Amino acid sequence: MSTDNPEESLPKLESNLHEVRYSLPELLEEVQLERATGSFAMEKLSQTEIKKLFSTKRKVRAQKAQS
Repeated sequence: MSTDNPEESLPKLESNLHEVRYSLPELLEEVQLERATGSFAMEKLSQTEIKKLFSTKRKVRAQKAQS
């Protein structure tokens, strides 16, 4: 099975992917809106609260280790 064109020996793959183009001003407006809404702010708050939980456990473990 020797062919001069390697593309002919490869199986053809059908793809359901399609290129989508977005307007940059529309994307920036959407990002600005998401940052202003409460859900984005809550996500930031949640990350801060999560860090506080882990730092508290570290402090407790450090105190137990010193005792």
